[in-house]
Amino acid sequence: MSSSTPVVVGRGPVSLADVVRVARHGAPVIVPAEALERVAETRRVIDGLASDPHPHYGVSTGFGALATTFIAPERRLQLQASLIRSHAAGTGPEVEREVVRGLQLLRLQTLASGRTGVRPAVVETYAALLNAGITPVVREYGSLGCSGDLAPLAHIALATMGEGDVRDAQGTLLPAADALAAAAIAPLTLVEKEGLALINGTDGMLGMLALALHDLDTLLLTADVAAAMSIESQLGTDAVFAADLMALRPQAGQSISAAHLRALLADSPMVASHKGPEDGRVQDAYSLRCSPQVHGAARDTVAHAETIALRELSSVIDNPVITLDGRIESNGNFHGAPVAAVLDFLAISVADVASVSERRTDRALDPARSHGLPPFLAAEVGVDSGLMIAQYAAAGIVSELKRLAVPASVDSIPSSAMQEDHVSMGWAAARKLRRAIDGLSRVLAIEILTAARALDLRAPLEAGAATGAVRDLVRTVAAGPGPDHYLSPDMEAVTALVQSGQVARIAKEHMHE
Repeated sequence: MSSSTPVVVGRGPVSLADVVRVARHGAPVIVPAEALERVAETRRVIDGLASDPHPHYGVSTGFGALATTFIAPERRLQLQASLIRSHAAGTGPEVEREVVRGLQLLRLQTLASGRTGVRPAVVETYAALLNAGITPVVREYGSLGCSGDLAPLAHIALATMGEGDVRDAQGTLLPAADALAAAAIAPLTLVEKEGLALINGTDGMLGMLALALHDLDTLLLTADVAAAMSIESQLGTDAVFAADLMALRPQAGQSISAAHLRALLADSPMVASHKGPEDGRVQDAYSLRCSPQVHGAARDTVAHAETIALRELSSVIDNPVITLDGRIESNGNFHGAPVAAVLDFLAISVADVASVSERRTDRALDPARSHGLPPFLAAEVGVDSGLMIAQYAAAGIVSELKRLAVPASVDSIPSSAMQEDHVSMGWAAARKLRRAIDGLSRVLAIEILTAARALDLRAPLEAGAATGAVRDLVRTVAAGPGPDHYLSPDMEAVTALVQSGQVARIAKEHMHE
């Protein structure tokens, strides 16, 4: 679907693909009239509660540990503004534009549900900011992942008030008031309940989860491609990936990865060259033979995380929330535990896939294990170092990925005078997963760069159609075997091919059906 095709918000849950289109590719959003009418209907409930002398949390009281403090009507506008200003307390580097746009979209979806009590003007303003490409500055630290991603969401809300800093569609940093004026968007003056509705959500961690799932879908296929190139160039066997062997252990992800390996290696002259009885090896090392088991476990983790993400996309996260029969009720749905747990689970799988990839790279460089390849794939052994230090880079990344795999969600630091005494740390889990996914893409790129050179060094033996096509793609940005040269640009260029999805796409186009 084109990035210019609008995403409809308020008619049902947005999809994971919708999140990626709006967050990463700038797709516009539309809020249909029936959603705005639903929002207006619920707002009338809040207006009624606001005039009630009996206190209602979030409407006529303070927040958090101050929930029992009644606020007089004439002070409530100040209360809402103070809530947003005080909670916009992020610090550290700016987070990425796509993460902020994901935040904006997912909070807009909840606001458009008609269960939060905001006015239609609030919904329309959030949509207008997205469509104008106005991206509030959100900083790295501030969210504990409970009571929602409070600080990040408060930075979004602050911008709708015409305060704080934003980046415009061209990425220029400017005051929010100037950006809103340039886009002809009137700043909001928040009224009862609206401040809470703008900041109580898991939108930051959920948006990052959606982007991660999209990226991992490509990277796990790329991992299968990298494994196939390594198996082929190290004269491994594809017999262990047979469908009947996989059926003996019916793990869904393993079966998919094994099917990919069979398809990638099916027509390989290089694999066929040593299939006869003269090949005395009994079995390959685990890093080759067990690739579908490791990659498959990661695929199963992704499938579980997608289930959680889809449920969260179907959720209304706010506190208090207005029920379908008009009650205003406090709840704990803002707690990020479900999302935080799968973000951590994914980081574990990312580390494992990268770890096995690095082991395959290391085997290719070791003449004791590579079955006839020169040491470090060097042109002149002793003078040239070949790809020796590329493997060091992969090892360094894998070591970091193991540290990033330590769960954030098992930690909790109480806040708000012990009212919020158990938090999810889901935002932190999402932030480290983003770094881990970047690391995985680089480790796979190093394996692909290494395996491409190994395939070339097997000449006159030929690679299969898919692996050969990937090797040819690599050759458009990185030199083949020969004397040592400046290696870092090759690694960066192949990483770009991996991250853009080009490696996965060209392999898929040439895979044996």
